[in-house]
Amino acid sequence: MSASEVTAIGPHGFWIIVGDAEYFVPFADYPVFRAASVTQIFAVQQLGPTQLHWPDLDADVELEALAHPERFPLVWH
Repeated sequence: MSASEVTAIGPHGFWIIVGDAEYFVPFADYPVFRAASVTQIFAVQQLGPTQLHWPDLDADVELEALAHPERFPLVWH
């Protein structure tokens, strides 16, 4: 399994490296992270080769959704 690491947090989201790839997680698409603390965002766990988990936020993100957001339209109710 690849190591995952949050590398930077900006006003619009944060960047995470998983293996050899870097992904941007936009707050607009993942609002659970908008009010999260820096500590909570950095506390990422990789559950498998394709899934990231933030236990303090009870949030999961699939790498495929970050790599190809057009394939996974997010709808909030």
